Amino acid sequence: MIKKLSAYIGQYKMQALLSPILVLFEVVLEVFIPLLMGKIVDVGIPTRDFGYILRMGGLMVVMAAGALVFGAFCARVAVVASNGMSTNLRKGLFDKIESFSFKNTDHFTTPSLITRLTNDVNNIQNSFQMIIRMLARAPFMLILASVMAYRISPRLSVIIFAAIPALALVMGLLAKLAFPRFEAMLQKYDSMNARTQENLVAIRVVKAFVRGDYESVKFKDSAAALKNAQRKAEKILVLAMPIMQLTMYTSILLVLLVGGKDILAGNLMTGQLMSFISYITQILVSLMMILMVFVTLVLSSASAKRIVEVLDEVPAINDDAAISGLTVENGSIEFCNASFSYASDANNLALSNINLSIRSGETIGIIGGSGSAKSTLVQLIPRLYEVFSGEVLVGGHNVKDYKIEALRASIGMVLQKNVLFSGTIKDNLRWGNPNATDEEITAACKAAQADSFIRSFPDGYDTVLGQGGVNVSGGQKQRLCIARALVKNPRILILDDSTSAVDTATDAAIRAAFTEHHGDATTIIIAQRITSVMEADRIVVLQDGAIDGVGTHEELMNTNEIYRDVYLSQQKGVA
Repeated sequence: MIKKLSAYIGQYKMQALLSPILVLFEVVLEVFIPLLMGKIVDVGIPTRDFGYILRMGGLMVVMAAGALVFGAFCARVAVVASNGMSTNLRKGLFDKIESFSFKNTDHFTTPSLITRLTNDVNNIQNSFQMIIRMLARAPFMLILASVMAYRISPRLSVIIFAAIPALALVMGLLAKLAFPRFEAMLQKYDSMNARTQENLVAIRVVKAFVRGDYESVKFKDSAAALKNAQRKAEKILVLAMPIMQLTMYTSILLVLLVGGKDILAGNLMTGQLMSFISYITQILVSLMMILMVFVTLVLSSASAKRIVEVLDEVPAINDDAAISGLTVENGSIEFCNASFSYASDANNLALSNINLSIRSGETIGIIGGSGSAKSTLVQLIPRLYEVFSGEVLVGGHNVKDYKIEALRASIGMVLQKNVLFSGTIKDNLRWGNPNATDEEITAACKAAQADSFIRSFPDGYDTVLGQGGVNVSGGQKQRLCIARALVKNPRILILDDSTSAVDTATDAAIRAAFTEHHGDATTIIIAQRITSVMEADRIVVLQDGAIDGVGTHEELMNTNEIYRDVYLSQQKGVA
């Protein structure tokens, strides 16, 4: 885990190495200051040698100033290294998540991935900064101060040296008990983030149903659960500081007791005891630093584990075995005994033995009830999901033979959930083709019946959309998403229930524009309304993840009971 995360230090290795080196110089200067102070007390004051006192005092000032300079530079390079490392780690995590298939994303859930990209990376950043600064400083200080203390009085040093192993044992036990509690706390972070995200995304529904109080209670419960998990985790660690202070201050009292007797017996000088107590203080500060790092490392170890889980996740879909340079020559599609399972379980198939051949340039309609796997079927074409068995062919080749980028570049897809991004309308439309001209964008919008309402805005195509397109209606959002797919000028166009929010007249106009301007593209239309697909070359009827019928509108009206019942029920609704 450490090896994997340390790879993200990258170009900041120099700063990461320089920080402990600067710390070493800082510590060396600080450790010699008590020694000089003792000499002033034991030599300068008894002999009233003011020159000696001034020389030693001046040297102490120089050492203190030098320690300050080294400490300041150390702090600066440590911040640069830790911030740089966290930037690289976030980029690495984001790139990894971008390579995930839908299956991988479903495994982690969006709120959990957000927590790992933010809170967990922050924990790693803080820990890394402490490691290259405080965790370097504390052992140096502990060792050098212990050596100096031993040189002054081996007898008194036994008291301190006996306390340190006992403290280490206690800290190790506390870490073992606290780690699983911090893991549970981070899971509560995920739950609270999920509740927050869900509430903000659906804020209009919350307000429409006047459920603000209800959602507030649910969020309060999530926050309370997180608070309780934090309290449970930190309840263990709060014992560390009192135990350490009790041990160390007890040691200081014993040193004063034994050291006072040694002074009276003539075995120790007053300045030496003062220096020894200063070294005990330095040892105490070192142990306090180690404790702070210890607390942070316990927390960050749980975060590190969660981050490495993402980095080690193997994308369910890859193109390692793809043929380099292979491009989609035409829009033909063929499903050959294709089956799919979200659970990767042959006994729990969402699609079962699909056999369907679609000619290039053909328009195919797909009809079926909720849960019939219509969206799942079309998502196998651009490999958003991978078939469980069988194969899917595009342009005469298995989709696995294409590089993912080459395959998806030839497919325009309007998903069931319409998503727009912050930025101008023109920026959103160019997602389909970053190099599209204004004329191509306008033509696509006219075909999607979006041009007229776009021009009604004061800023037209330069109108800035809010996050998720909150300042346009559902029907307008759908038409913009269709236009974005058309700008791509794909060989295969997939419309997943993408006209459900527009009226029938606009729906008919969009279909007519497709036929006129994009007749050479293979078009697949998933719809709830039969009027949206009845003019298609063929219509596929799905039922419980299997094909129940394929044919034209007239053929299915005569041969397929499901299709006929849906059509008649919709016609009654119209009547």
